[in-house]
Amino acid sequence: MVGGAGFIGAHLVERLLADGVAVDVVDDLSTGSLGNLAEARSMAGTLKIHHLDAASVECASLIGMRRPDVIFHLAAVPRGRPSAERLAAAFAASASIVEAARHHRITKIVAAVPATSIYGQPAARDIPVKEGDVTPRGVRGVIARATIDLLEVARDADAVEFTALAIASVYGPRQRPTDGVIAALRDAATLRTAPVITGDGRQTRDFVFVDDVVDALARAGARGSGLVINIGTGEQTSVNDAWSLIGGRSGAAPEHGPPVDDELMRFAVSPVRARIHLSWSPWTALADGLAQLR
Repeated sequence: MVGGAGFIGAHLVERLLADGVAVDVVDDLSTGSLGNLAEARSMAGTLKIHHLDAASVECASLIGMRRPDVIFHLAAVPRGRPSAERLAAAFAASASIVEAARHHRITKIVAAVPATSIYGQPAARDIPVKEGDVTPRGVRGVIARATIDLLEVARDADAVEFTALAIASVYGPRQRPTDGVIAALRDAATLRTAPVITGDGRQTRDFVFVDDVVDALARAGARGSGLVINIGTGEQTSVNDAWSLIGGRSGAAPEHGPPVDDELMRFAVSPVRARIHLSWSPWTALADGLAQLR
């Protein structure tokens, strides 16, 4: 698993170990943390952690030596507003992973890409967005689209199957405040400070709980080959409404900063294809997911 020491990756490691699956984690720890894997390391099962750059020769050799049934690639697109160097390094890692899978005849790659970066600025009538032509939004979207293109080429030319999950805005326990809207709002509520919300706060997101996402990833290991599949709830929640749910009792009114360039104003993805091809549907309502953060 590439990126297994990250927020989503660590939760997926725990799920796979609980399912009796042996797991090798590859992570350079540039954004991930061994602390995220503390619970996984205390579980029964086979877990090996490799502090490696996914683009390195050592990682390619590890893939050849271990010959995993599935490679979970959770580090295809860096979070936030990464530098050009980080974006280039991420794509180089994806190319190296795909090439190693091709060379060693690995049967399946499951890759995660941010849904908010690959569907442009959808019109209100098109929400929840269905899988279709990918229209990259920003450079992160270009990297995500290029990663999907790589996977499609490997499938057509070398029979390396893939499933690309276009994942909405994930939240859940152990997420850092800098890594998600819900985590940032929760941190502000805990500290009893006013959150800073960009723009007017009416922009919407599709917030999906991490356990639901992990279940989709685990299912994708054996299903959905050759497809881009949305993972989300199909429901929009504004940032203002999210703060009302999280920090409403604190009495702190949010501060509003300047809008972000190319801000995504409204967003949610349709989970219909996931229901058909992964037998997956989200089950955690936002209020229930937020309750688990306390």
